Amino acid sequence: MNELKPSDFERAPSRQALHRISRPSLSYWQDAWLRLRRNRQAIFSLGIVMALVFFTLAGPWLWRQDPSTQLLEEASLGPTLGRKAVVVEELDSWSPEFADARATAWDRVQDLRVIGEPTTEGITLQWGPVEGAEGYAIYRTDRKPRGLNRLGLPLAEVKKPGQLSFRDRMNVEPRSYTYTVLPIFKGLEAEVYGRVKVAPRIALKLAAAQRLKAGARVGDTIVLPAHPFGTDSLGRDLLSRIIAGARISLSIGLLAPLLYMLLGVLIGGFAGYSGGRIDLAIVRGIDLVVALPFLLFMILFRIAFGVGPGESGVHAMVVAMVALSWPSSARLVRGQVMQLREAEYVQAARLLGARTGYLLLRHLIPNTMGVILVYLTFAIPSTIFTEAFLSFIGMGVVPPTPSWGSLCNDGIQSFLSHPHEFIFPAIFISVTVLAFNLLGDGLRDALDPKQRGSS
Repeated sequence: MNELKPSDFERAPSRQALHRISRPSLSYWQDAWLRLRRNRQAIFSLGIVMALVFFTLAGPWLWRQDPSTQLLEEASLGPTLGRKAVVVEELDSWSPEFADARATAWDRVQDLRVIGEPTTEGITLQWGPVEGAEGYAIYRTDRKPRGLNRLGLPLAEVKKPGQLSFRDRMNVEPRSYTYTVLPIFKGLEAEVYGRVKVAPRIALKLAAAQRLKAGARVGDTIVLPAHPFGTDSLGRDLLSRIIAGARISLSIGLLAPLLYMLLGVLIGGFAGYSGGRIDLAIVRGIDLVVALPFLLFMILFRIAFGVGPGESGVHAMVVAMVALSWPSSARLVRGQVMQLREAEYVQAARLLGARTGYLLLRHLIPNTMGVILVYLTFAIPSTIFTEAFLSFIGMGVVPPTPSWGSLCNDGIQSFLSHPHEFIFPAIFISVTVLAFNLLGDGLRDALDPKQRGSS
Protein backbone atom coordinates (compact mmCIF):
# COMPACT_ATOMS: atom_id res chain seq x y z
CA MET A 1 0.00 0.00 0.00
CA ASN A 2 1.40 3.38 -1.08
CA GLU A 3 2.18 5.90 1.61
CA LEU A 4 0.67 9.34 1.45
CA LYS A 5 2.97 12.28 0.87
CA PRO A 6 2.54 15.94 1.76
CA SER A 7 2.29 16.78 -1.93
CA ASP A 8 -0.86 14.69 -2.15
CA PHE A 9 -2.63 17.19 0.09
CA GLU A 10 -1.79 20.32 -2.00
CA ARG A 11 -4.63 22.64 -2.75
CA ALA A 12 -6.39 22.01 -6.06
CA PRO A 13 -6.19 24.83 -8.64
CA SER A 14 -9.09 27.19 -8.76
CA ARG A 15 -11.61 27.27 -11.56
CA GLN A 16 -10.13 30.53 -12.86
CA ALA A 17 -6.70 28.94 -13.12
CA LEU A 18 -8.15 25.98 -14.98
CA HIS A 19 -9.81 28.30 -17.50
CA ARG A 20 -6.79 30.57 -17.80
CA ILE A 21 -5.96 31.32 -21.44
CA SER A 22 -2.70 29.65 -22.33
CA ARG A 23 -2.25 31.78 -25.45
CA PRO A 24 -3.19 35.45 -25.75
CA SER A 25 -5.97 36.13 -28.21
CA LEU A 26 -4.97 37.59 -31.55
CA SER A 27 -6.95 39.65 -33.97
CA TYR A 28 -7.42 38.57 -37.56
CA TRP A 29 -4.71 40.97 -38.81
CA GLN A 30 -2.26 40.10 -36.02
CA ASP A 31 -2.58 36.42 -36.82
CA ALA A 32 -2.16 37.17 -40.55
CA TRP A 33 1.03 39.14 -39.84
CA LEU A 34 2.48 36.27 -37.80
CA ARG A 35 1.70 33.84 -40.60
CA LEU A 36 3.22 36.20 -43.18
CA ARG A 37 6.43 36.54 -41.15
CA ARG A 38 6.93 32.77 -41.33
CA ASN A 39 6.91 32.94 -45.13
CA ARG A 40 10.51 33.81 -46.03
CA GLN A 41 9.78 34.35 -49.69
CA ALA A 42 7.00 36.81 -48.91
CA ILE A 43 9.13 38.75 -46.41
CA PHE A 44 12.03 38.87 -48.86
CA SER A 45 9.64 40.12 -51.56
CA LEU A 46 8.26 42.72 -49.16
CA GLY A 47 11.82 43.93 -48.59
CA ILE A 48 12.35 44.21 -52.35
CA VAL A 49 9.13 46.21 -52.71
CA MET A 50 10.20 48.57 -49.92
CA ALA A 51 13.63 48.92 -51.52
CA LEU A 52 12.00 49.80 -54.84
CA VAL A 53 9.86 52.44 -53.16
CA PHE A 54 12.95 53.89 -51.47
CA PHE A 55 14.83 53.70 -54.78
CA THR A 56 12.03 55.63 -56.47
CA LEU A 57 11.56 58.32 -53.83
CA ALA A 58 15.13 58.89 -52.63
CA GLY A 59 16.94 58.04 -55.86
CA PRO A 60 17.03 61.58 -57.30
CA TRP A 61 18.63 62.89 -54.07
CA LEU A 62 21.18 60.09 -53.85
CA TRP A 63 22.05 60.06 -57.57
CA ARG A 64 22.02 63.65 -58.75
CA GLN A 65 22.78 63.22 -62.44
CA ASP A 66 20.19 64.80 -64.73
CA PRO A 67 18.38 62.10 -66.75
CA SER A 68 17.95 64.50 -69.69
CA THR A 69 21.58 65.68 -70.00
CA GLN A 70 23.09 64.45 -73.25
CA LEU A 71 26.79 63.84 -73.80
CA LEU A 72 27.19 62.43 -77.28
CA GLU A 73 30.86 61.72 -76.65
CA GLU A 74 29.73 59.01 -74.20
CA ALA A 75 26.86 57.59 -76.25
CA SER A 76 26.06 53.90 -75.65
CA LEU A 77 28.80 53.62 -73.06
CA GLY A 78 28.96 50.45 -70.97
CA PRO A 79 28.88 50.49 -67.15
CA THR A 80 31.72 52.61 -65.75
CA LEU A 81 32.65 54.03 -62.35
CA GLY A 82 34.27 57.25 -63.52
CA ARG A 83 37.02 57.80 -66.09
CA LYS A 84 39.56 60.48 -66.89
CA ALA A 85 39.43 62.36 -70.18
CA VAL A 86 41.72 64.85 -71.90
CA VAL A 87 40.16 68.05 -73.25
CA VAL A 88 40.73 68.60 -76.98
CA GLU A 89 39.92 71.40 -79.38
CA GLU A 90 36.40 71.84 -80.63
CA LEU A 91 37.45 71.74 -84.31
CA ASP A 92 40.22 69.23 -84.79
CA SER A 93 41.60 70.05 -88.23
CA TRP A 94 43.65 67.48 -90.11
CA SER A 95 45.03 67.26 -93.63
CA PRO A 96 46.62 64.16 -95.19
CA GLU A 97 50.36 63.98 -95.77
CA PHE A 98 51.79 63.17 -99.20
CA ALA A 99 55.13 61.58 -100.14
CA ASP A 100 57.96 63.14 -102.07
CA ALA A 101 57.82 61.95 -105.70
CA ARG A 102 61.53 60.98 -105.53
CA ALA A 103 61.07 58.71 -102.49
CA THR A 104 61.21 55.04 -103.46
CA ALA A 105 61.49 52.25 -100.89
CA TRP A 106 59.77 48.89 -101.16
CA ASP A 107 59.21 48.12 -97.46
CA ARG A 108 58.74 51.53 -95.87
CA VAL A 109 55.06 50.74 -95.24
CA GLN A 110 56.47 48.81 -92.31
CA ASP A 111 57.34 52.16 -90.78
CA LEU A 112 53.69 52.59 -89.79
CA ARG A 113 53.42 54.82 -86.73
CA VAL A 114 51.00 57.02 -84.84
CA ILE A 115 51.27 60.80 -85.18
CA GLY A 116 50.28 62.87 -82.16
CA GLU A 117 48.38 61.62 -79.15
CA PRO A 118 45.79 58.94 -79.96
CA THR A 119 42.38 59.79 -78.45
CA THR A 120 38.81 58.71 -78.92
CA GLU A 121 38.34 61.80 -81.11
CA GLY A 122 40.74 60.39 -83.68
CA ILE A 123 43.92 58.39 -84.32
CA THR A 124 46.35 59.62 -86.99
CA LEU A 125 48.44 57.02 -88.82
CA GLN A 126 51.47 57.65 -91.05
CA TRP A 127 53.58 55.25 -93.08
CA GLY A 128 56.36 55.28 -95.66
CA PRO A 129 55.89 55.04 -99.45
CA VAL A 130 56.00 51.79 -101.40
CA GLU A 131 57.30 51.91 -104.96
CA GLY A 132 54.62 51.20 -107.53
CA ALA A 133 51.76 51.08 -105.04
CA GLU A 134 48.54 52.54 -106.41
CA GLY A 135 47.01 52.88 -102.95
CA TYR A 136 46.89 51.50 -99.45
CA ALA A 137 44.30 49.50 -97.47
CA ILE A 138 43.83 50.27 -93.76
CA TYR A 139 42.38 47.72 -91.32
CA ARG A 140 41.53 47.96 -87.62
CA THR A 141 40.86 45.22 -85.08
CA ASP A 142 40.53 44.97 -81.32
CA ARG A 143 41.74 41.37 -81.37
CA LYS A 144 45.20 39.94 -81.80
CA PRO A 145 45.95 39.57 -85.53
CA ARG A 146 47.98 36.66 -86.86
CA GLY A 147 49.87 37.54 -90.02
CA LEU A 148 47.30 38.48 -92.65
CA ASN A 149 44.47 36.77 -90.74
CA ARG A 150 42.01 38.59 -88.47
CA LEU A 151 42.83 42.01 -89.87
CA GLY A 152 39.48 43.21 -88.63
CA LEU A 153 37.41 46.09 -89.94
CA PRO A 154 38.41 47.56 -93.33
CA LEU A 155 38.49 51.29 -92.63
CA ALA A 156 39.43 52.76 -95.97
CA GLU A 157 41.41 52.43 -99.20
CA VAL A 158 43.66 55.42 -99.78
CA LYS A 159 44.14 55.85 -103.53
CA LYS A 160 45.20 59.47 -103.81
CA PRO A 161 48.68 59.63 -105.36
CA GLY A 162 51.29 59.91 -102.67
CA GLN A 163 48.94 60.01 -99.66
CA LEU A 164 50.75 58.40 -96.72
CA SER A 165 48.52 59.21 -93.76
CA PHE A 166 45.02 58.51 -92.53
CA ARG A 167 42.91 59.66 -89.57
CA ASP A 168 40.55 57.17 -87.97
CA ARG A 169 37.47 58.82 -86.45
CA MET A 170 34.99 55.96 -86.78
CA ASN A 171 33.58 55.06 -83.35
CA VAL A 172 36.94 55.03 -81.61
CA GLU A 173 36.58 53.67 -78.08
CA PRO A 174 39.08 53.60 -75.20
CA ARG A 175 40.34 50.10 -75.93
CA SER A 176 43.46 48.64 -77.54
CA TYR A 177 43.44 48.54 -81.36
CA THR A 178 45.80 47.05 -83.90
CA TYR A 179 46.09 48.84 -87.26
CA THR A 180 47.38 47.15 -90.41
CA VAL A 181 48.29 48.95 -93.66
CA LEU A 182 48.82 47.00 -96.90
CA PRO A 183 49.92 48.40 -100.29
CA ILE A 184 47.69 47.77 -103.30
CA PHE A 185 49.08 46.69 -106.68
CA LYS A 186 46.75 46.34 -109.67
CA GLY A 187 43.70 46.16 -107.41
CA LEU A 188 45.17 43.45 -105.16
CA GLU A 189 46.52 43.80 -101.65
CA ALA A 190 50.16 42.81 -101.25
CA GLU A 191 51.50 40.57 -98.50
CA VAL A 192 53.82 43.33 -97.31
CA TYR A 193 52.24 45.19 -94.44
CA GLY A 194 52.87 47.58 -91.61
CA ARG A 195 51.30 47.13 -88.19
CA VAL A 196 51.02 49.20 -85.03
CA LYS A 197 49.16 48.76 -81.74
CA VAL A 198 47.39 51.78 -80.25
CA ALA A 199 45.64 52.44 -76.92
CA PRO A 200 43.74 55.74 -77.31
CA ARG A 201 42.88 58.00 -74.39
CA ILE A 202 39.41 59.24 -73.71
CA ALA A 203 38.97 62.72 -75.19
CA LEU A 204 36.27 65.31 -74.64
CA LYS A 205 35.66 68.38 -76.76
CA LEU A 206 36.09 71.76 -75.14
CA ALA A 207 32.41 72.77 -75.11
CA ALA A 208 31.31 69.49 -73.55
CA ALA A 209 34.14 69.67 -71.00
CA GLN A 210 33.11 73.18 -69.95
CA ARG A 211 29.55 71.95 -69.32
CA LEU A 212 30.96 69.42 -66.88
CA LYS A 213 33.63 71.63 -65.36
CA ALA A 214 33.66 75.42 -65.60
CA GLY A 215 36.95 76.85 -66.78
CA ALA A 216 38.20 73.68 -68.48
CA ARG A 217 40.91 74.30 -71.12
CA VAL A 218 42.44 72.32 -73.94
CA GLY A 219 44.94 69.83 -72.57
CA ASP A 220 43.35 69.58 -69.11
CA THR A 221 42.40 66.21 -67.66
CA ILE A 222 38.94 66.01 -66.11
CA VAL A 223 37.07 63.20 -64.37
CA LEU A 224 33.92 62.13 -66.18
CA PRO A 225 30.75 61.25 -64.24
CA ALA A 226 30.30 57.62 -63.24
CA HIS A 227 27.68 55.55 -65.06
CA PRO A 228 27.07 52.29 -63.12
CA PHE A 229 24.45 51.21 -65.68
CA GLY A 230 26.11 52.84 -68.68
CA THR A 231 24.55 55.40 -71.02
CA ASP A 232 21.97 55.28 -73.79
CA SER A 233 22.35 56.13 -77.46
CA LEU A 234 22.32 59.87 -76.69
CA GLY A 235 24.84 59.72 -73.86
CA ARG A 236 22.29 60.09 -71.05
CA ASP A 237 22.97 58.34 -67.75
CA LEU A 238 20.94 55.13 -67.69
CA LEU A 239 20.71 54.86 -63.89
CA SER A 240 19.14 58.31 -63.54
CA ARG A 241 16.73 57.51 -66.36
CA ILE A 242 15.73 54.23 -64.67
CA ILE A 243 15.07 56.16 -61.46
CA ALA A 244 12.96 58.70 -63.35
CA GLY A 245 11.21 55.88 -65.19
CA ALA A 246 10.48 54.09 -61.91
CA ARG A 247 8.46 57.09 -60.75
CA ILE A 248 6.25 56.87 -63.81
CA SER A 249 6.01 53.06 -64.03
CA LEU A 250 5.36 52.53 -60.32
CA SER A 251 2.98 55.50 -60.12
CA ILE A 252 0.89 54.04 -62.92
CA GLY A 253 1.27 50.55 -61.45
CA LEU A 254 -0.06 51.72 -58.08
CA LEU A 255 -2.58 54.42 -59.07
CA ALA A 256 -4.46 52.55 -61.78
CA PRO A 257 -5.10 49.38 -59.67
CA LEU A 258 -6.25 51.46 -56.70
CA LEU A 259 -8.72 53.35 -58.87
CA TYR A 260 -10.21 50.40 -60.71
CA MET A 261 -10.18 48.28 -57.53
CA LEU A 262 -12.14 51.02 -55.74
CA LEU A 263 -14.62 51.21 -58.61
CA GLY A 264 -14.93 47.44 -58.82
CA VAL A 265 -15.36 47.03 -55.05
CA LEU A 266 -18.21 49.56 -54.91
CA ILE A 267 -20.02 48.17 -57.97
CA GLY A 268 -19.47 44.53 -57.02
CA GLY A 269 -20.46 45.11 -53.40
CA PHE A 270 -23.67 46.90 -54.39
CA ALA A 271 -24.56 44.19 -56.91
CA GLY A 272 -23.88 41.35 -54.47
CA TYR A 273 -25.94 42.94 -51.68
CA SER A 274 -28.85 44.07 -53.85
CA GLY A 275 -29.41 40.87 -55.78
CA GLY A 276 -32.38 40.38 -58.09
CA ARG A 277 -32.75 42.50 -61.20
CA ILE A 278 -30.16 45.05 -60.11
CA ASP A 279 -27.56 42.32 -59.69
CA LEU A 280 -28.50 40.80 -63.06
CA ALA A 281 -28.18 44.16 -64.85
CA ILE A 282 -24.79 44.85 -63.30
CA VAL A 283 -23.54 41.37 -64.16
CA ARG A 284 -24.56 41.87 -67.80
CA GLY A 285 -22.73 45.20 -67.78
CA ILE A 286 -19.63 43.47 -66.41
CA ASP A 287 -19.82 40.87 -69.18
CA LEU A 288 -20.07 43.67 -71.76
CA VAL A 289 -16.98 45.48 -70.45
CA VAL A 290 -15.00 42.23 -70.32
CA ALA A 291 -15.77 41.63 -73.99
CA LEU A 292 -14.31 44.99 -75.09
CA PRO A 293 -10.85 44.78 -76.76
CA PHE A 294 -8.33 46.66 -74.64
CA LEU A 295 -5.92 47.78 -77.39
CA LEU A 296 -8.74 49.08 -79.59
CA PHE A 297 -10.20 51.17 -76.79
CA MET A 298 -6.70 52.29 -75.82
CA ILE A 299 -6.38 53.80 -79.29
CA LEU A 300 -9.84 55.40 -78.98
CA PHE A 301 -8.95 56.93 -75.62
CA ARG A 302 -5.74 58.36 -77.09
CA ILE A 303 -7.77 59.99 -79.87
CA ALA A 304 -10.34 61.28 -77.37
CA PHE A 305 -7.60 62.84 -75.24
CA GLY A 306 -5.98 64.41 -78.29
CA VAL A 307 -2.76 62.44 -78.02
CA GLY A 308 -0.91 62.64 -81.33
CA PRO A 309 1.70 60.30 -82.81
CA GLY A 310 4.93 60.33 -80.83
CA GLU A 311 3.29 61.88 -77.74
CA SER A 312 2.99 60.30 -74.31
CA GLY A 313 -0.54 59.21 -73.47
CA VAL A 314 -0.22 58.60 -69.72
CA HIS A 315 -3.64 60.01 -68.83
CA ALA A 316 -5.34 58.14 -71.66
CA MET A 317 -3.60 54.92 -70.59
CA VAL A 318 -4.68 55.28 -66.94
CA VAL A 319 -8.28 56.06 -67.91
CA ALA A 320 -8.35 53.08 -70.28
CA MET A 321 -7.02 50.77 -67.56
CA VAL A 322 -9.58 52.01 -65.02
CA ALA A 323 -12.48 51.85 -67.48
CA LEU A 324 -11.70 48.32 -68.69
CA SER A 325 -10.06 46.56 -65.72
CA TRP A 326 -12.62 46.96 -62.91
CA PRO A 327 -14.90 43.97 -63.82
CA SER A 328 -12.54 41.33 -62.38
CA SER A 329 -12.47 42.99 -58.95
CA ALA A 330 -16.24 43.60 -59.12
CA ARG A 331 -16.88 39.89 -59.74
CA LEU A 332 -14.61 38.94 -56.85
CA VAL A 333 -16.24 41.30 -54.33
CA ARG A 334 -19.73 40.43 -55.55
CA GLY A 335 -19.15 36.76 -54.76
CA GLN A 336 -17.79 37.55 -51.30
CA VAL A 337 -20.65 39.90 -50.43
CA MET A 338 -23.26 37.37 -51.55
CA GLN A 339 -21.79 34.93 -49.01
CA LEU A 340 -21.72 37.51 -46.21
CA ARG A 341 -25.07 39.29 -46.68
CA GLU A 342 -26.97 36.57 -44.82
CA ALA A 343 -24.59 36.57 -41.85
CA GLU A 344 -26.06 37.16 -38.37
CA TYR A 345 -24.31 40.44 -37.74
CA VAL A 346 -25.57 41.82 -41.08
CA GLN A 347 -29.14 40.75 -40.26
CA ALA A 348 -28.85 42.33 -36.82
CA ALA A 349 -27.63 45.61 -38.29
CA ARG A 350 -30.45 45.56 -40.83
CA LEU A 351 -33.04 45.03 -38.06
CA LEU A 352 -31.57 48.00 -36.21
CA GLY A 353 -32.29 50.17 -39.25
CA ALA A 354 -28.90 50.27 -40.98
CA ARG A 355 -29.06 51.43 -44.57
CA THR A 356 -27.47 49.76 -47.58
CA GLY A 357 -24.52 52.15 -47.75
CA TYR A 358 -23.76 51.70 -44.05
CA LEU A 359 -23.96 47.91 -44.31
CA LEU A 360 -21.61 47.86 -47.29
CA LEU A 361 -19.01 50.28 -45.92
CA ARG A 362 -19.17 49.21 -42.28
CA HIS A 363 -19.70 45.45 -42.39
CA LEU A 364 -19.52 43.77 -45.79
CA ILE A 365 -16.59 45.39 -47.59
CA PRO A 366 -14.29 45.45 -44.50
CA ASN A 367 -14.81 41.71 -44.15
CA THR A 368 -13.59 41.20 -47.72
CA MET A 369 -10.42 43.30 -47.27
CA GLY A 370 -8.21 40.21 -47.11
CA VAL A 371 -9.32 39.06 -50.54
CA ILE A 372 -9.10 42.62 -51.89
CA LEU A 373 -5.52 43.06 -50.66
CA VAL A 374 -4.45 39.78 -52.21
CA TYR A 375 -6.05 40.74 -55.51
CA LEU A 376 -4.40 44.17 -55.35
CA THR A 377 -0.92 42.69 -54.95
CA PHE A 378 -1.49 40.67 -58.12
CA ALA A 379 -3.06 43.61 -59.97
CA ILE A 380 -0.06 45.91 -59.41
CA PRO A 381 2.52 43.79 -61.31
CA SER A 382 -0.03 43.12 -64.04
CA THR A 383 -0.53 46.86 -64.49
CA ILE A 384 3.23 47.53 -64.46
CA PHE A 385 3.70 44.92 -67.16
CA THR A 386 0.79 46.37 -69.18
CA GLU A 387 2.34 49.85 -69.00
CA ALA A 388 5.71 48.47 -70.06
CA PHE A 389 4.10 46.63 -72.98
CA LEU A 390 2.14 49.69 -74.15
CA SER A 391 5.24 51.91 -73.86
CA PHE A 392 7.28 49.27 -75.68
CA ILE A 393 4.94 49.38 -78.69
CA GLY A 394 4.75 53.20 -78.58
CA MET A 395 1.21 53.60 -77.18
CA GLY A 396 2.10 54.56 -73.63
CA VAL A 397 5.02 56.65 -72.42
CA VAL A 398 7.26 57.66 -75.32
CA PRO A 399 10.69 59.39 -75.38
CA PRO A 400 12.03 61.69 -74.14
CA THR A 401 9.87 60.90 -71.08
CA PRO A 402 11.44 57.84 -69.48
CA SER A 403 9.60 54.78 -68.23
CA TRP A 404 10.79 51.21 -67.92
CA GLY A 405 8.82 50.21 -70.99
CA SER A 406 10.07 53.09 -73.16
CA LEU A 407 13.65 52.41 -72.02
CA CYS A 408 13.29 48.79 -73.14
CA ASN A 409 11.92 50.04 -76.45
CA ASP A 410 15.01 52.22 -76.91
CA GLY A 411 17.38 49.48 -75.81
CA ILE A 412 16.03 46.73 -78.04
CA GLN A 413 17.07 48.71 -81.12
CA SER A 414 20.75 48.39 -80.18
CA PHE A 415 20.59 45.14 -78.21
CA LEU A 416 23.14 43.28 -80.31
CA SER A 417 25.82 45.97 -79.98
CA HIS A 418 24.97 47.53 -76.59
CA PRO A 419 22.85 45.04 -74.60
CA HIS A 420 23.07 46.99 -71.33
CA GLU A 421 20.56 49.55 -72.63
CA PHE A 422 17.88 46.84 -72.67
CA ILE A 423 19.02 44.49 -69.90
CA PHE A 424 18.93 46.90 -66.94
CA PRO A 425 15.36 48.22 -67.47
CA ALA A 426 14.19 44.67 -68.18
CA ILE A 427 15.75 43.48 -64.90
CA PHE A 428 13.87 46.13 -62.92
CA ILE A 429 10.57 45.17 -64.58
CA SER A 430 11.16 41.46 -63.94
CA VAL A 431 12.24 41.92 -60.31
CA THR A 432 9.27 44.18 -59.55
CA VAL A 433 6.72 41.84 -61.10
CA LEU A 434 8.25 38.81 -59.37
CA ALA A 435 8.39 40.54 -55.98
CA PHE A 436 4.72 41.56 -56.09
CA ASN A 437 3.65 38.09 -57.23
CA LEU A 438 5.53 36.36 -54.40
CA LEU A 439 4.17 38.88 -51.92
CA GLY A 440 0.66 38.19 -53.21
CA ASP A 441 1.17 34.46 -52.73
CA GLY A 442 2.28 35.07 -49.15
CA LEU A 443 -0.67 37.35 -48.39
CA ARG A 444 -3.09 34.85 -49.87
CA ASP A 445 -1.78 32.12 -47.55
CA ALA A 446 -1.67 34.43 -44.53
CA LEU A 447 -5.14 35.92 -44.97
CA ASP A 448 -6.93 32.64 -45.74
CA PRO A 449 -8.98 31.74 -42.64
CA LYS A 450 -9.11 28.08 -43.66
CA GLN A 451 -5.34 27.78 -43.13
CA ARG A 452 -5.21 29.44 -39.70
CA GLY A 453 -5.63 26.18 -37.84
CA SER A 454 -2.94 24.37 -39.83
CA SER A 455 -0.08 26.49 -38.53
